[in-house]
Amino acid sequence: MNKKKVIDKFRKLIGDRNVLTKEWNKLPYSKGWRYGAGKTLAVLKPDKLSDIWRILQICVEHDIIVIMQAANTGLTGGSTPFGDDYDRPVLVINTMRINNIHIINRGSQIVGLTGSTLYDLENKLKPYGREPHSIIGSTSIGASIIGGICNNAGGSLVQRGPSYTEMALYAKINKKGKLELINELEIDLGSEPEDILDNLQNQNYKESDIRNTNRLGSDDKYSKIVREIDKDSPARFNSDSRLLYGASGSAGKIAVFAVRLDTYLSPIHNKVFYVGTNDPDVFWKIRRDILSSFKTLPTLGDYLHRDCYDAAKKYSKDTFLVIERLGTTFLPTLFELKRKVDIIAKKLKFLPNNFSDRLMQFLSNFFPNHLPKRMEEFRNLYEHHWIIEMSDDGIDEARKYFNKIFENNNGDYFECDDFESKKASLHRFVSASAIGRYHILNSKDHGEMMSLDIAFPRNEKNWFEKLPKEIDDMLEMKLYYGHLFCHVLHQNYIVKKDVDAEKLKNLLLKTYDKRGAEYPAEHNVGHEYTAKLTLRKFYKDLDPTNAFNPGIGRTSKSKNWK
Repeated sequence: MNKKKVIDKFRKLIGDRNVLTKEWNKLPYSKGWRYGAGKTLAVLKPDKLSDIWRILQICVEHDIIVIMQAANTGLTGGSTPFGDDYDRPVLVINTMRINNIHIINRGSQIVGLTGSTLYDLENKLKPYGREPHSIIGSTSIGASIIGGICNNAGGSLVQRGPSYTEMALYAKINKKGKLELINELEIDLGSEPEDILDNLQNQNYKESDIRNTNRLGSDDKYSKIVREIDKDSPARFNSDSRLLYGASGSAGKIAVFAVRLDTYLSPIHNKVFYVGTNDPDVFWKIRRDILSSFKTLPTLGDYLHRDCYDAAKKYSKDTFLVIERLGTTFLPTLFELKRKVDIIAKKLKFLPNNFSDRLMQFLSNFFPNHLPKRMEEFRNLYEHHWIIEMSDDGIDEARKYFNKIFENNNGDYFECDDFESKKASLHRFVSASAIGRYHILNSKDHGEMMSLDIAFPRNEKNWFEKLPKEIDDMLEMKLYYGHLFCHVLHQNYIVKKDVDAEKLKNLLLKTYDKRGAEYPAEHNVGHEYTAKLTLRKFYKDLDPTNAFNPGIGRTSKSKNWK
C-alpha cells in the first residue's frame, strides 16, 4: 500500500485539517482515556455521514483496519488502537463533528447520529419533560449516545437497565469483503447508501416516513429482572446474549451511523436518602426489601465505601469543584486541555510525567472542605454509604421504610436537601477518578493499578468483598463503589511493588468465577478483559473479516480471525 496516496485520498475527501498524521496531533485519539494506546496511520475527523461511507470504501480497497471512535471516554481502551502488532495499517475515524440529534414521535423517541452526546440529548429533551437513558455518570464526561449502545452501558439508573436498541443504521463488511449499509432505523430514507446517509443527516424525511415498529428502542425487561432477588445470575453484564443485537453490544465491530432510542418521562419530584451502616448485611436486607416489596423502584442507588469516600474527598476534589462551579459542559474541554498539557510536558524534560494531574492536585489543597456537614458526620459514624434516590410516589414509601428499618438495625439515614443531594451525587460520581490520581502521584512507591467491573448474582448475600489473606497481602489499596440494587461493584486495587499484577488479576477473577459473577458488567471488554464465547461469536458474525477494531476482548488482531 502506498500510504502517501491513501492519505492524499482522505485529504481530498475531507480536507487537510481533518486528516491528522503527526504523532503530536494523533495522541489524544490514539491513547485511551485511562487505558491502552497504539500507532495509527492517521486520525480522520469527517463532518458528513456520507464521507464516513466513502472513507470506509477506501479502507476496504486498501485493506486498512478501522477503529470508530466518538468521545474516547471508555475505561478499558476499546476505542483506540492497542499496541503495534496489527497485521494491517490502523485508521481511527473520530465522529464527534457529526453530533445531530433528531427528536421524533413528539419526544418519545430520538435519533442520535454517530457523534451525538448524552449531555446534548439531556438538554434537548428537557422542553418535552423527558430524559435520556443516562442522566449522570457518562453524561458528565461528554460520552456519546452511540458509545453507550455499543457497550451496553448500564450505570446507576435502576429502572432502565443497560443501553439497548434494535433500531440502528450501520455499515459492516461481509464474508466476501464487501461493504454493506444496514438500515434498521425503520425510517424510509431512500435506497442508495449515500442518499440514505445524506437524507438522515439533513433530516430530509417526513413523519410519515417513520414506521411504527415492534423493534425495541430500550430494554423492556430489566425492571422485572432486577426485582428477581433470588436468581443465581447477575441482573446485567456485557456478554448477556439477551442484549446483543446489531449495534447493541457491538464494541466497534461495525461502523454505527445512527441509533433510534426511547426516552423516559421525567419525574415530578425527586428525593435523595443518604443511608449509612457498619454492617453489610443491613444493606443486603434493604436491597431485598426495596426490590421485592416497593411499588416504585428507586431512580438510582449508588454505594460508596468509607475508604473510597476519603480518597475521593482528597484526590477528586479538583474534578468535583470544576463540575460544581463551571458545569459539566466544561469537563470535555478540561480533559482535552489536560491531554495537551501532558503532551507538552513530555517535551520539556524538567517537568514530571502527568504534570496536569500533579498541578491540579496541588491547587486543590488551597480550597476549603467541599462536602456537607451531615455527610461528614456519617463518614465518621459509618463504613458503608448508600445514596438512594426515589421519585414521586416512591418518596413517601422510602421514608416510611427507613424510619422503621433502623429501629432494630445498625445504621441511620437522612433526607438530603437540594444542596446535599447535588453534593452527594457528585461526590459519588467523581470517586471513580480517585484511584487513578492516587496512583499517578504515588507511582514510585507501589505497583500497578487495576479497576475491575463485576456483576454479582442477584441472590449474593456477601456482596462486600472479603479477600483471602494471600491475595489481600499483595494489595496496597482497595477502593469500592458501585450500584447495589443491580449488584454491580467497581472494585479498584493498587498492588504492592514487585507484585505481578496480571497474575494477581487472574486470581481475583477466579474468586469471582466461584461466586457466579460476570465481568465486565458495564465497561465492556475493551482490551482489558477476555471476551467470553458469547461475545466472540457475536463479534465474528458482525465482522467476519476482522476489519473493525480487531483485538477487542483479547481476540485475534489478524485478518479473517487467523
